[in-house]
Amino acid sequence: MRGKLYIFLIIMALTMPVYAQDSLRTMFLNNQSSICGINIRNFNSNDVNKNGFIDENEESGNFLNAIERLDEIKNLGINTLHVLPITPVGKIKALGTAGSLYAISDFNSINEQLVDKKSNLTGFEQAKLFVDECHKRGIKVIIDLPSCGAYDLFLEKPELFIKDDKQLSVVPTDWTDVRLLNTGDNTKLNNDLVEVHKKFVDMVMELGADGIRADVATIKPYKFWEEIITYSREKNPEFLYLAEASDSWREPPSEYAQFTPYNKLLESGFDGYYGSFFNLKDWKTADEFIEHIKFNKKLLSSYNSPKSVMMSFTTHDELSPVVLYGEDFSVMICWLEAVLPFNPYIIDGFQTGDDYIYPLANSKAPSTQTDDDYYFVHRGKLDIFNFSAKPQGNSKLIADNFKQAMNFRSENIDLITKGEFTPLKTDNENVFAYAINKGKNTLIVLGNLDKKENAKKVHIKVFGLNKKITFNIVKSNSGIKFKKGKIVSDFEPCEIKVLLTDNFSI
Repeated sequence: MRGKLYIFLIIMALTMPVYAQDSLRTMFLNNQSSICGINIRNFNSNDVNKNGFIDENEESGNFLNAIERLDEIKNLGINTLHVLPITPVGKIKALGTAGSLYAISDFNSINEQLVDKKSNLTGFEQAKLFVDECHKRGIKVIIDLPSCGAYDLFLEKPELFIKDDKQLSVVPTDWTDVRLLNTGDNTKLNNDLVEVHKKFVDMVMELGADGIRADVATIKPYKFWEEIITYSREKNPEFLYLAEASDSWREPPSEYAQFTPYNKLLESGFDGYYGSFFNLKDWKTADEFIEHIKFNKKLLSSYNSPKSVMMSFTTHDELSPVVLYGEDFSVMICWLEAVLPFNPYIIDGFQTGDDYIYPLANSKAPSTQTDDDYYFVHRGKLDIFNFSAKPQGNSKLIADNFKQAMNFRSENIDLITKGEFTPLKTDNENVFAYAINKGKNTLIVLGNLDKKENAKKVHIKVFGLNKKITFNIVKSNSGIKFKKGKIVSDFEPCEIKVLLTDNFSI
């Protein structure tokens, strides 16, 4: 009897799924994932004539040539890729010559635009190989789940969509190339749409991906996400769910849409959300910035299970920081990504200062795969509508600072993510200051949010500071003076200063 039981236990052990201790979900919840958003369609495209777009005789980005850039990504200190949608896109009432990545026309197949036609591998096999090659390098993969459907899908499966009083499809806000899906509500879900999403989950898991990022998760009801996330976790308890949601979002993009706020999404099972770090471009006072950090630390500790936030200073929906306020603003973001106790996030091209300005933007194209024959783009944002050039800026300043900042974060990850966060008072409303302390190790971060004016002789109170304490000035453009109980410094516009010591505790 014991022998049969022993054999049974061995069989069970061999057939049960095994989840690694270093799963993406664990990394994210410990604020140890460094994420880069990429568009496979342009990730490693070859724009030979440098016109910003991929012509018929040039190679677009695909799953196989994307593998060539993975070592570069790894060397940047990135350990997670957020892959923008890989599902087929709509061609009717479309935007751009390739169609928006977020105008989904099928939930459970691979976008043929991302497939290398020279390979004998199927599209699914190429996508899986890409994920496998990421994992070989220690890079986790998040797959994007679009929130709305293409008009093509509406024509094929109208039962999946909301209809207005005239039984027409609903265009949410100004997203003219997509139609609003009918999820139902918390009292009764649309089971057809639930099943479609479960098939998407199945496909993503079969690819070997580590998680899903839900686009505009707020427009689907609590019960919908609860069911989808429960379904996923029964298959893989370590599968990450990240909600595109912000605490500053207050209403849905359409009167026909549901609205589930960020806190209810976290309750429904999401591991994290975007927060409102993209508002850094608008914040003028230090209090606005520091309060958002404190808000998130309090929010994320208020749930029974761990939660975290992604630092979305720059995304494919945001204007390039270089376009907004130049290189210095981007350098500030590089360091904030490194020295805040949340999960860093960038969009591909940020690390080199890409302005996403395409020379032929919004001009008529010689050919198209959609019913739009113009190179439609959002100026200053990563192109998601066409076959476009590989993201790459020419700023050595940003590139050097990004690499230095990510190395610093890696070397001090325990201090940054596990230390005690303490805001510091300054006598200038535009200058923020905080410390993170763990034992005798203390990190002090100072920065000027004013994008135009210098801040002169700013006093920062640091309780217990004296001249015997030695600081390693990791990042600074201008001089710093240490006095009893305070730091005195000048700041250039958007200047950030990072100080580190191992013999002082606040």
